[in-house]
Amino acid sequence: MVDITVSVNGAARAGSVEARKTLADFLRDDLDLTGTHLGCEHGVCGACTVIVDGRAVRSCLMLAVQAAGSEVTTIEGLAPDGELGTLQQAMADSHSFQCGFCTPGFVMQATAFLDAHPDAEEREIREALSGNICRCTGYQSIIDGVLLAARRSREA
Repeated sequence: MVDITVSVNGAARAGSVEARKTLADFLRDDLDLTGTHLGCEHGVCGACTVIVDGRAVRSCLMLAVQAAGSEVTTIEGLAPDGELGTLQQAMADSHSFQCGFCTPGFVMQATAFLDAHPDAEEREIREALSGNICRCTGYQSIIDGVLLAARRSREA
């Protein structure tokens, strides 16, 4: 077992984990942050995407011990008071999702991307989200939501 401390959604969280435990399992099982979803568990679908030190990462591929000392943001950290952020509201307004399973991964990927590229154009957004899979939508409504959020952020 390895003792780790990780800042998760702005709060220091400690745990004792097996060296082989993934960050996704640590978040879900040890910290009860079940908004991070596990889909393929091979890093292909993007459902488990979280932000680690400002970068979107697949938490099913990262070990919890690798996140020690890092700042991790999960989907729960984007609306700590229950108020939707600009991106979340824009995606809701655009009816971006149906079943919601892939939603946390898309939102986290888009959040990290828009933080780094606030003036992104549609082509760039499509490329940034191309590694996330949704089995319910045709993707256009997801792109529309991210574009709407980018526009709203620029106008604010």
